[in-house]
Amino acid sequence: MFINKSSNGKNNLCGETVMLLRKKMGLSQRGLAERLQLVGMDFDKNAIQRIECGKRFVTDIELLALSKVLSVSLAELLKDSTIE
Repeated sequence: MFINKSSNGKNNLCGETVMLLRKKMGLSQRGLAERLQLVGMDFDKNAIQRIECGKRFVTDIELLALSKVLSVSLAELLKDSTIE
């Protein structure tokens, strides 16, 4: 049976990277959500929290918005440190 999770059991590959980049920028989860809302995405603090802890799937459209707001490439967001 196929399990739709990453090798570490999380629902996305980008959560930990999003958290590190957000903190590096000095943003709260609410602050990141507000910046994403400015580019047309429907995010709130809880969505950011769930992404960062790996409980929420992230769509390709959301990944693109995250990469723009966090000023990183899509490849950087999708980098999976468990696959080397």
